[in-house]
Amino acid sequence: MLMSFLAIGIVALGLGAYNIFATSKHWAVTEAVIEWIRESSIKARTNGVEVPPLDDRNLLSAGAGNYDAMCTACHSAPGREPTELAQGLYPQAPIFHERRPETDEEQTLNRAKKHFLVIKHGIKMTAMPAWGFTHDDETIWGMVAFIRKLSGMTPEQYRELTVSSPGHHHKH
Repeated sequence: MLMSFLAIGIVALGLGAYNIFATSKHWAVTEAVIEWIRESSIKARTNGVEVPPLDDRNLLSAGAGNYDAMCTACHSAPGREPTELAQGLYPQAPIFHERRPETDEEQTLNRAKKHFLVIKHGIKMTAMPAWGFTHDDETIWGMVAFIRKLSGMTPEQYRELTVSSPGHHHKH
């Protein structure tokens, strides 16, 4: 019986029953499974990730320039309209400056570890690239530090941090 359902499912998928275009949302079950797999995978890999002091001004400044150069096309920035690229993404990229600030220290550390792993390794079948191929861990932690500060940031604060940044750079 199970094999029959599996065979019917495979045939249906092979005939195009599942719409893979980004203009069509996933089935609810598909979305739930993808989110469960993504969160479980990231959580399983956070052990052993050591979070550096993310309030370091140099780290934050470097992260501001790299975020501005590498991330705003998808994740936007305070005072900016979503780009055409961002509007066409499915799933949509998180808009960090619109998120509520975290108040729980443990949650903040866990989120920092997750952000580090996602930035470094990317996410399959999304537009999130693996920046770890071209950027070292210190550079990635700088972007994590900056993302943490984006919650509720004003356009003026964003401009001040990115203008004073050393800009986009690679450390290999």
